[in-house]
Amino acid sequence: MTLAKPDPAPAATGLALSGSPPVRGQIATTACMETLQVGYLHAVAAAAGCSLAQPFPDHGIDWHVSHSARGHAVDDEVTIKVQLKATYQIAPAPAGPTFAFTLDNDHLVKLARRPVSVHKILVVMIVPRGQEDWLRAGHDRLSLRHCCYWINLAGHPVTGRRRTTVRIPTSRIFDDRALCEIMTRVGAGGRP
Repeated sequence: MTLAKPDPAPAATGLALSGSPPVRGQIATTACMETLQVGYLHAVAAAAGCSLAQPFPDHGIDWHVSHSARGHAVDDEVTIKVQLKATYQIAPAPAGPTFAFTLDNDHLVKLARRPVSVHKILVVMIVPRGQEDWLRAGHDRLSLRHCCYWINLAGHPVTGRRRTTVRIPTSRIFDDRALCEIMTRVGAGGRP
C-alpha cells in the first residue's frame, strides 16, 4: 500500500514552500526591533531573577526592573528604570572601547537627570539589518542577535541642537550577570 503525498501548498495561500524563505509579517521593521529588544530584556531579567513592570503611560522610560535580595542595604527590593533602543546602523561587535549612539535631547535630559531616587540606564541593542538573521534556534539554545550594551547617562551634557551623540562602552554587555551586578551596586546605595 502506498500513501499519497500531499501536494505542496500553492504560493497563493501565503504558505512557504519547502526550501523557500518564510513569509514574514508586514509590521514595520522598527516595531519588530522594539519587540525583539523587549524579548532580550525579558530573557535577561528572568535569568537574573528580576521582575519587570511596564509603566503606563511610559513618560520616556520603557521598563522598571526590580531585584529582591537579602544582601541589599537600602531596601529588600531595589528598582532601576530602563530605556530601550535598537539599531541596525552599527556593525555587530563594534571595534574599540565605545561606539557612538545618537539620542534625541528630550530623551537624554530624562536619562541624564540627577540626583534621582531611582537610577536609570539606557540599553542599546545592535541587531542585524535583516530580520531573518535576528535569531537562531536549535535543540540546545535560542540565540538572539546581536547584543545589548548598557550605560548610566546621569549627568551627561546635552551638546547638540536637537540630538546628542553619546558613547556606549563595548565592555558593558547587558546580560544576566551585568544586571545582577548593577542591582548589587544599587542595593548597596551606589550607582548602576
